[in-house]
Amino acid sequence: MGIMSDVMAQNADYLFMIENATKAPSGHNTQPWLFRIGESEIDIYPNFSRELIAVDPRHRELFISLGCATENLCVAAQQKGYRTEVRVTNDSVIRILIAKDENVQTGTSLFPQIAVRQTNRSVYNGKIIPEDSIFQLKSIAVEPSVNVHFYKNGTLDYARIADMIYAGNRLQMNDKAFKTELAEWMRYNKKHQNKTRDGLSYATFGAPNVPLFIAKFVMSKAVNERIQNKGDREKIASSSHFVLFTTKDDTVEQWIALGRTLERLLLRSTKMNIANAYFNQPNEEAGLARDMAKLLQISNEYPTILIRLGYGKQMPYSLRRDYRLCILPTE
Repeated sequence: MGIMSDVMAQNADYLFMIENATKAPSGHNTQPWLFRIGESEIDIYPNFSRELIAVDPRHRELFISLGCATENLCVAAQQKGYRTEVRVTNDSVIRILIAKDENVQTGTSLFPQIAVRQTNRSVYNGKIIPEDSIFQLKSIAVEPSVNVHFYKNGTLDYARIADMIYAGNRLQMNDKAFKTELAEWMRYNKKHQNKTRDGLSYATFGAPNVPLFIAKFVMSKAVNERIQNKGDREKIASSSHFVLFTTKDDTVEQWIALGRTLERLLLRSTKMNIANAYFNQPNEEAGLARDMAKLLQISNEYPTILIRLGYGKQMPYSLRRDYRLCILPTE
């Protein structure tokens, strides 16, 4: 209670920013961030106790998640009338300088979408997104050294990417360490998800709320290459576009920049009622990533994040831990 009291005694606007930052997406919903509040800045640190050793050994996706959180924090700051400046320190801490500015326009950003954005893992309805909507998504601000590529369902490149996803499933679903890590972050029923408030909730996959021993048994039989590819084929066929995010040099700073760009697109697509979900298997396997870059004629770029877009019914939301637990003591 003493720690919580100390946190709540801090700048209410800064706490508001951090609360919204923690609504960002993260691999397996690990929520791998920590925050420290200063007089005129908020620092974001990686929480390596929530790392994914098997699927993300270089922490690339972890830092992308921190970039997404950074973007949410900046959007929330604008909502409160602050301007922000983002810097990345030599030890990979994200420092966000914050200053009140009466010239900042509030109420015009994508702030309302932070609370309703979600990763929608369902089968979509097969409707193709109109070109004018894709143009709006292509118009988002893209950070330096980051590129965003769109691939429409029905094109050769869309089919090539799909094949890479199936190949990624083959590798990952036959990797004992990957499957063990995945199981550690599964939340098998309502009681389990409410206890941890993180991880991959049964509800977000459309699974029923059943006793833990039943859910674990069913999932142990379902996590395999054949079932994964069968489900993914249906999801890929029902989607409108793939969107591939790449970086120029595959560095921490660029991963963070990619996360900021990604979150902008996710918030914009949410506002347009366009669903999204991740298909990052090809990027997580280095050999497949190189092959995919060559096939897509982007060999000078590093494929990093792959998502699908389309139209689907809203799914249950992943829970978030109390944001106050992510705030470090002031120095």
